Amino acid sequence: MKRIAFPLIVAATLLLSSCEAIRNFLSHDLEEEDFIIGKLYEDEYVAETPVISRPVQRQQAATAKPTTNPLGLDYSATDNQKLYDAINSWLGVPYKYGGTTRDGIDCSAFVGHIYKEVYGLTLNRTANDMQQDVRLIDRTQLREGDLLFFINSKGKVSHVGIYLKDSLFAHASTSNGVCLSRLTDTYWTTHFYRGGRHKKFAN
Repeated sequence: MKRIAFPLIVAATLLLSSCEAIRNFLSHDLEEEDFIIGKLYEDEYVAETPVISRPVQRQQAATAKPTTNPLGLDYSATDNQKLYDAINSWLGVPYKYGGTTRDGIDCSAFVGHIYKEVYGLTLNRTANDMQQDVRLIDRTQLREGDLLFFINSKGKVSHVGIYLKDSLFAHASTSNGVCLSRLTDTYWTTHFYRGGRHKKFAN
């Protein structure tokens, strides 16, 4: 009887430990799902020389007729001052994957903050999912406030910025944090996917 019972006890122990291992594996796998998906769409490191990477200090008196907008660019009466002010306040904030604060922020969180502050609109959290918030448009149709979507080396939409004017856009760059870059620069031209206009403004 003892000879039979011992193998049964060993087999039961192994079975239970295997079940526990399987449960642990499945649990770990499920926990890592978001991480794996995040890595697929994660921003690539892009070494670039931004146009502006620090907040612009205004030198004009408040009562003086403006000659530049809040970012120091050529002034236009159609400039959305609130948009430029909001972006200026974030310039220089370091990039952090998954970050959502001024201690560190990623591209989609930055765009989300700006859209909430300037337009009162809540966007999806990731660059890829933000495509659901907009009507995709061609580069030739871009106007101030439109979103810019970029693909990574895996061909996935992984980066987003906000178009301003004159080929300039604001974004959270992996190498420089929140800054202004030119859409005409080699990397951005090569990896540009589509523009996007929020459905609220699409008509």
